[in-house]
Amino acid sequence: MRVLDSELLKRGRVWDLRRDRFALGSGTELVRDYVDHTGAVAVLAMDDADRVLLIQQYRHAVGVRDWEIPAGLMDVPGEPALLGAQRELAEEADLAAAEWHLLLDVMTTPGGSSEAIRIFLARGLSPVEHDYVREGEEAEIVTRWLSLEDAVAAVLDRRVQNAITANAVLAAYASRAGGWASLGDAASPWERRETVRGERSS
Repeated sequence: MRVLDSELLKRGRVWDLRRDRFALGSGTELVRDYVDHTGAVAVLAMDDADRVLLIQQYRHAVGVRDWEIPAGLMDVPGEPALLGAQRELAEEADLAAAEWHLLLDVMTTPGGSSEAIRIFLARGLSPVEHDYVREGEEAEIVTRWLSLEDAVAAVLDRRVQNAITANAVLAAYASRAGGWASLGDAASPWERRETVRGERSS
């Protein structure tokens, strides 16, 4: 695939709307509009008893107080994904972690958004102080610790419907069953996001 032309249709407060004209390998040219997303990181924080942290905050697009794992946009220029995840865990959960692993890379809506999310597993948790002030929806965050088994059950019972959270807890459950062999280096290159952002820079 080769991008022939890329046009910014609308500059948004958080992300943009873009139109690309591109050629497939066969030479066919197509035009597609999509949400040009900054990318995001998310953290499955797990304590020594294998309980995972869920937070609840209001999400206006779906009109519900959503149970999810700590997450946030990659909107700090030049910030590595791991540093962004560490920042989000502190800001949303007042926690730091001694151990970080790559759990999953996910493309949330590849048919209409460039959003790529890197999900980390954080262990060795401890309280941390910071000067970040939660505002807006974050000001009303509620936290809850669940066993990994109960978190999986909540996903399968459709009580937790957040896609990133569902991916994270199911992946952690499967990875634990395999002795955590699937975990990756938390500092490894994020090729999917780098490719997407590079192609959209024009």
